[in-house]
Amino acid sequence: MKISMKGDYGVRALVELAHHFGEGPVQSAVIANRQSIPEPYLDQLLTSLRRAGFIRSVRGPQGGHALIRDPHDLRLSEAMTALEGSLSPIACLDDPNGCHRTPSCCLRGVWEEIEQATTKILDSITIADLAERDRAGNGAARYAI
Repeated sequence: MKISMKGDYGVRALVELAHHFGEGPVQSAVIANRQSIPEPYLDQLLTSLRRAGFIRSVRGPQGGHALIRDPHDLRLSEAMTALEGSLSPIACLDDPNGCHRTPSCCLRGVWEEIEQATTKILDSITIADLAERDRAGNGAARYAI
């Protein structure tokens, strides 16, 4: 599985919102600055995350974006699926009828094992876990105004 900038930036946006969970909306400029995400691209990602049901957006001077779900209950696998699509390493796992080799394919079992291992790892990590890693990695550099 190769992670695109969409997946990377989208998860980082969720991590930043997890830092502010329960505090109210966070403006796009703050998220973009703290997570080094270009703001125009961030706005597109926030739309995707809102449509996936992870965040809510509020317009106006006191507006911004906030997580709807507790970051402890939001799995990395859910975020990656919403941002990247299927976690399958190969398309035939998503549509077994799309490949004429499916019944006798010697590689199918390998691809299934890769998909299962990837899903297991991503399921074991929450956005709250990543926010804690982010806090630990940034140490005292993290502050709020």
